[in-house]
Amino acid sequence: MKKWKKIVIGVAVVVGIGAVVAFSVKQANKDVVTVQTGKVAKQDLTSLVTASGEIKPKTYTNVLGEGFGKITAIAVKEGDHVKHGDVLLKLENIQPSADVDAQQASTGASEAAIKSAEANYRSTQAELNQRKADLDRTKADWERARQLYENELISKQEYDSRRASFEGAAAAVEATSARLQQTRAELERARSTNEQMRAVLSRARDVLRKTTYTAPIDGVVTYIAVRVGENVVMGIQNSPGSYLMTISDMSTVTAEVKVDETDIVNVKMGQDCDVTIDAAPGKVFKGKVTEVGTQAVLRTSGLATSQTTTGTQEAKDFKVVVTLIDPPANIRPGLSTTAKIRTAEKKAVLSIPMQALAVRTRKDLEDAQKEASKKGGASVTLAAAKPAEKGADPKKEEIQGVFVVENGKAVFKAVQTGITGVTEIEITEGLKEGQDIVTGSYKALRTLKHGAPVKVDNKAPVKEDQAS
Repeated sequence: MKKWKKIVIGVAVVVGIGAVVAFSVKQANKDVVTVQTGKVAKQDLTSLVTASGEIKPKTYTNVLGEGFGKITAIAVKEGDHVKHGDVLLKLENIQPSADVDAQQASTGASEAAIKSAEANYRSTQAELNQRKADLDRTKADWERARQLYENELISKQEYDSRRASFEGAAAAVEATSARLQQTRAELERARSTNEQMRAVLSRARDVLRKTTYTAPIDGVVTYIAVRVGENVVMGIQNSPGSYLMTISDMSTVTAEVKVDETDIVNVKMGQDCDVTIDAAPGKVFKGKVTEVGTQAVLRTSGLATSQTTTGTQEAKDFKVVVTLIDPPANIRPGLSTTAKIRTAEKKAVLSIPMQALAVRTRKDLEDAQKEASKKGGASVTLAAAKPAEKGADPKKEEIQGVFVVENGKAVFKAVQTGITGVTEIEITEGLKEGQDIVTGSYKALRTLKHGAPVKVDNKAPVKEDQAS
């Protein structure tokens, strides 16, 4: 046989053997899934609820217009510290001042009328007392004259004269009594008029007072919305008056954040928080939850659900107020902030990466168990099915678990979970410390079946640009 024929035959044999080996390897690895793994380990976990919002003072007030007028002076500027009662701004007050002066004059006149009526009343009362004294005297004279006349000691003329004097005195008493009632009525009318004048004066003074605005609380002027020369309008019915400025008490600063409805059940009063402020990068401020809202707020409109008349399926939030323990001195209301609320904390608990959790239906696991049993693989332990709701298929019950690597195969283990950390989740039942579990890739976990053979590859994934 020629040499070249031997070479050709040798090459063909090598190629054939290579093909057989490649086919055998391919068949052996046909169902093998490449996965990444990790260890079940004990570590400290802290469950956090993250929410964003803005900085707000615990106490603040918006100064609104209480009357009509043009602004003539603004006595403060933004950032000024003010005390309760300090003058903030003034309106034009010519007309209100004139009304007060005129009403004070009218009130003075009404008070003078009261004094005059009181003097007239006292004078009439004195006159009545005098008339009563005259009546008593003339009555006594008439009674003596009647006895004398009966004894024929005085003439009929004398007797008639004394009787006429008595009757005149009685008439004078009646007339004076009537005049006294009249003067009393005039006095009461003067007093009523004075009360009315005083009420009008109080109203005029109130109108004048509303031309000078003073600070309702101690705090900082955080915003001024008007300028000198602008007109102020008072509120009418449901329409508020002109917005003038805001006074904020910055002694207690809060972060008002919106917590998602799925997390609000874990938020409680007094929980510790880490607060970051966008305007102060790199700094973390400590705080505590001091208020947890009970009314859901629509995320898009900001309205409470009680303010809407139609049902909606849009996302909802709850207001949570976090009080900062040591806020910075230069903090301002309205700054964007993020609060990380520590809702739970545990030491040295079994935990795994959250991405290792997988969900399979009861039917999928039972089918995989039957197939694994035929091949002599590990069995999967499932809890008894929950009582199915009327009309529900128990086979579709979803079971949460983890794939544990045992003898080169992925074995599904149902687990119970506890608190959730940033990237880890607590395992309360179903796993032991040190077990190898499948943590990736996402594609492999999504389709991985119980009993499937796996190949562990924990090398760092190569980026596409590096591979090219």
